Amino acid sequence: MNTMNSEGKPLLIVDDDGGLLRQLRWALSEHKVHAAANRQEAIGVIRAHQIPVVILDLGLPPDPDGASEGLATLSEIREISPGTKVIIATGNETREHALRAIALGAYDFYQKPIDIEVLRMIVGRAEQMFALEAENRRLIDAASTNSPIDGIIATSPEMLQVLRNIEKLAPTDVAVLLLGESGTGKELLAHAIHKLGRRAAGPFVPINCAAIPETLLESELFGHEKGAFTGALRQNIGRIESANHGTLFLDEIGDVPQPMQVKLLRFLQDQIVERIGSRRPVQVDVRIVCATNQDLDRMMAEGRFREDLYYRLNEVAIRVPALRERPADAVVLASFFLRRFAAEYGRQTRGLSGSALAAIREYSWPGNVRELENRIKRAVVMTDGPLVSAADLDLPYSDDDAKSLDIRAARARAEREVIQLALTQTGLNLSKAAKLLGISRPTLYDLMQQHQLDVDE
Repeated sequence: MNTMNSEGKPLLIVDDDGGLLRQLRWALSEHKVHAAANRQEAIGVIRAHQIPVVILDLGLPPDPDGASEGLATLSEIREISPGTKVIIATGNETREHALRAIALGAYDFYQKPIDIEVLRMIVGRAEQMFALEAENRRLIDAASTNSPIDGIIATSPEMLQVLRNIEKLAPTDVAVLLLGESGTGKELLAHAIHKLGRRAAGPFVPINCAAIPETLLESELFGHEKGAFTGALRQNIGRIESANHGTLFLDEIGDVPQPMQVKLLRFLQDQIVERIGSRRPVQVDVRIVCATNQDLDRMMAEGRFREDLYYRLNEVAIRVPALRERPADAVVLASFFLRRFAAEYGRQTRGLSGSALAAIREYSWPGNVRELENRIKRAVVMTDGPLVSAADLDLPYSDDDAKSLDIRAARARAEREVIQLALTQTGLNLSKAAKLLGISRPTLYDLMQQHQLDVDE
């Protein structure tokens, strides 16, 4: 086994053809090249070093004319270092072996005779994917510890700011209105407000105002006495009363009918409820958190939502960004859900493929986090391979960019991504981001302008 003296990225070439090995080492001399002639040497390198990319000839001794030893080497590399990208060398006559290797988890293959520029492009793509997946794993590991609120995963600046605001509001008793699309996790945030507040020992009582028929909503909120109406066979304590000394979460508050808006306003003014069929007032001590995906300003202008109720509920409003506005969070959440469901269902699914990562970033997620969770759950249950692909997620994916031979365009994409990651990790602090990137602050600012990345300090 030989290693070239180079300060470049590590690269392992596994081939027993000395002449071809010398050619590859020369062609890829910008890398720190490790060479191996058989499976034992290759595995030794993998165990001793972190190798992002391996170029593997399947025809290794003692089966130089077949693929059994090469495929065994691939499987062992994948077992020891799942993140390593293995590129298979193949000839026209052994193309079926290369396709079998892809099914076993190889990243890509190239055909002999070697086109050096094509091989360099494939290696470059593989290195970028290795770095992207490694960064995603790092973000997942750091997401919970970096998040201001335990149990909520967030890495994007937009969502981290939401969590910081919740941290400030939770110890108070101000009424909070959470605004955002369906599926963005508003109930999870409402629960966080409760757990971080002085009422954490009390109950957290959620009610979805859109899911309860108008004729039953008053009884659900305020309760009723036995015999108050047909079917009232026993006394019922309403949700508001059940939340005494705790938090009442009114989800989809925009769907509350106008007659109920009046009664809800009266309760908010004096914190007193009267059950249907009773004249006895009950004093309660409840914090109110509301959420809606509707435009309450427009509803007020159209006379469908009371202004006085709006201002009672909206002492502080927090907008929860849609998932498409924070694509870095989408990847981290997807990996989190994958781990959770793989463990829950006893599946061997290890991670997300390159196509899945790209598709998750590109998709608009109209159903937000809820849709992401459902797609990952289905993919973990249905996929047979070690990695979930874009097809497993039933997401559109175009790999035109990945196949592009335009080196400058590829470098620009990679440069923009790493700048975005540095800004996210440092909470948009330009000085810290520049230090992390190993460049000066003015250089970072110029690059941000070049890539149209705008950050308000």
